[in-house]
Amino acid sequence: MTIERSALVLNQNYEPLNVCPVRRAFVLVYHGKAEIIEASGDSILGVDTRYPLPSVIRLHQPVKRPRPRVRLTRNEVFARDHQRCQYCGKADDQLTLDHVMPRHRGGGHEWENLVAACQACNHRKGGRTPSEAHMRLLQEPVRPTATPAALFGQYLERYQEWQPFVIGWLDRATRALYAAS
Repeated sequence: MTIERSALVLNQNYEPLNVCPVRRAFVLVYHGKAEIIEASGDSILGVDTRYPLPSVIRLHQPVKRPRPRVRLTRNEVFARDHQRCQYCGKADDQLTLDHVMPRHRGGGHEWENLVAACQACNHRKGGRTPSEAHMRLLQEPVRPTATPAALFGQYLERYQEWQPFVIGWLDRATRALYAAS
């Protein structure tokens, strides 16, 4: 059912804030806290009225929030590493996470110590460092920046109507960054 969809929530200045269930977005619109910028084409049938199902909403009051950060998950590490093993470069659909400095030797579970690795390379490296295993990383692991594309990119294929808001904000933010320097 269409009620299982998600909605993009924009701040008052059209900055992408988060993604919420469409039910929550509808409640915000219904109570006058937000307006529908883009509807999904479906509707919710009320007692005597049809309400458009929101896809993109904009809050009426600005929301201050801390600087967003990309969550550390398997899929985010694989996305950062472009779905490729960071030792041999092979694109594999059965990637594993590898701790560059093994955890039993003090390596943390953090962005700067995690890479995507194919099963063969991860097994070959074992509980050693890459230099001890005579292996080289193709790219040093770093924490990705929390751009709107990184935060909301996973949704853009499913919800194409969000692209102008996510990509457009990214373009405006990039222009403002270069104008400030």
